[in-house]
Amino acid sequence: MARTASSVDEPVRERLLSVATRLFAERGFEGTSVQEIVAAAGVTKGAMYHYFDSKDDLLHEIYGRVLRMQMERLTRFAEGDEPIETRLYAAAMDVVATTVENLDDSKIFFRSNHQLSPETRKVVRAERRRYHERFRDLVIEGQREGTFRSDIPAEMVVDFFFGSVHHLGTWYSPEGTLSGAAVGRYFADLLLASLRPEAG
Repeated sequence: MARTASSVDEPVRERLLSVATRLFAERGFEGTSVQEIVAAAGVTKGAMYHYFDSKDDLLHEIYGRVLRMQMERLTRFAEGDEPIETRLYAAAMDVVATTVENLDDSKIFFRSNHQLSPETRKVVRAERRRYHERFRDLVIEGQREGTFRSDIPAEMVVDFFFGSVHHLGTWYSPEGTLSGAAVGRYFADLLLASLRPEAG
């Protein structure tokens, strides 16, 4: 796992992450060596291993920093005082917008995560599962209070929604006409519409 860096260490650490992200995008995870990463970052292997245990650790952190940010934001939405529809809408819109804002990181990870070590994959799955479960709890809350339809399992709602979110990297282009926020609104509208109880 990545070691915690102090603020004075951040420039080198962030440079390594930036360079690794670019090289993984250009050459693929398997096609990029540690030596190429440190050479492009202008540091020694020893400096890299001060911050990251391995190339696996770098790939994990590229995605992990996005997921941690999204988890912090989801927690704020979930713990708010607004009605459940408002909180779920905000959470759904936010995860789409922040995924688009960090699309390169997400694309690199999902394209390469099968090459991670089994132990690292296990850690990442657990981290992502915690996010999905926190999101699912919002759906369950709305179902229990009668705001959302309860004939569809909340787990299936979440799997369907995040299947679409994880697919963003295959079609979204920042040069297109839709911003990440606009796509987020569409996704959130579709999610909430699908959860409204049927009349009668």
